[in-house]
Amino acid sequence: MKLHEYQAKILLAREGVPVPPGEMAASPEEAGAVADKLGQGPFAVKAQIHAGGRGKGGGIKVAEDRRAVVETAQKIIGMNLVTSQTSPEGKLVRKVLVERAFPVEKEYYLAVTIDRSTAHPVILASAAGGMEIEEIARSKPHLLIKEAIDPVVGLMPYQSRNLFFGLEMEPALGSAFTALLGNLYRAFAAYDCSLAEINPLVVTQDKEIFALDAKLDIDDNALFRHKDLLEWREYENTWEEEAARYRLNYIRLDGTVGMMVNGAGMAMATMDAIALAGARPANFLDVGGGANAEAVANGFRLILSDERVKLVLINIFGGILRCDVLAEGVINAVSNLEVKVPIVVRLEGTNKDRGAELLAQSGLNFTVARDMNEVISIISCQQSAIS
Repeated sequence: MKLHEYQAKILLAREGVPVPPGEMAASPEEAGAVADKLGQGPFAVKAQIHAGGRGKGGGIKVAEDRRAVVETAQKIIGMNLVTSQTSPEGKLVRKVLVERAFPVEKEYYLAVTIDRSTAHPVILASAAGGMEIEEIARSKPHLLIKEAIDPVVGLMPYQSRNLFFGLEMEPALGSAFTALLGNLYRAFAAYDCSLAEINPLVVTQDKEIFALDAKLDIDDNALFRHKDLLEWREYENTWEEEAARYRLNYIRLDGTVGMMVNGAGMAMATMDAIALAGARPANFLDVGGGANAEAVANGFRLILSDERVKLVLINIFGGILRCDVLAEGVINAVSNLEVKVPIVVRLEGTNKDRGAELLAQSGLNFTVARDMNEVISIISCQQSAIS
């Protein structure tokens, strides 16, 4: 679960990571009220969306006084912010973070994440703050410092010193940096994060050090331990929210082929097949391995609720989710809905024959494909007919 910057800063502040004073505002009037609380400017007004590159996209502005804060919030709230990490349509800004702005002397990069090769936490740090870590690794790899952490013993003092001296900070900042680093690692562990990132970590002209921007991603598998945070969860659209209600994974795309699959690898292969047929997927709906007939039926209804969908492709490898269970769910859904688009089904794996038999005996209009080549051929023909 991704958190907004203001939410990440609330959690980091609880663990002792210094952050600029500020609050979230959902309207220009609320933004003005936050400025009143903070006192004298300048202020930073920052769009809150789940994407990076907000500054370059015009989503972060400095306002000198309360009036400017209100005017800036009026411009940012309600805009579709386009960044390098959003779609061309951008993301709607519903709220802003208003906080004190400071003269910055030096910027750094600091993050804790999981090294998949070792399955251990790793701290990444760089003196090239303000840049994306991918850009640092590509253009200035000598500035990227890594410190692997043993999760049993945690962050050791010598590792904090390694990072501090590697960043070549002023000696007077040693205590503040090591305290901040320890608190960041504690927050990473306490909230079961997959990523805890501060970019930039700044040193002000007054020699204060704090997180000017922050990002926390919490592992979905650990959310049962953080039920108090679930109210912060935001979905990109109503389809994703509806899918989550049935424990389905849904991502809205920009094509016309509704796609039901099980597993991310199957989804990637299916999207490739759709592309080879000259079409584009309208969604990514993963029913997973343990879905029952009811969840499958709800997923099917979800696909059909999108009026852009001109064809539905069901591509399932029967494992834990058996092909006959999938067929029952689809038959139930189609029987209770007015389906006006072709439905292509490809089943493989456990109870494949029984699933195909149920589809054939249903009396409903399904096109059953024997393999992926046939899937591509059928979609290509259907696509030509639609065009």
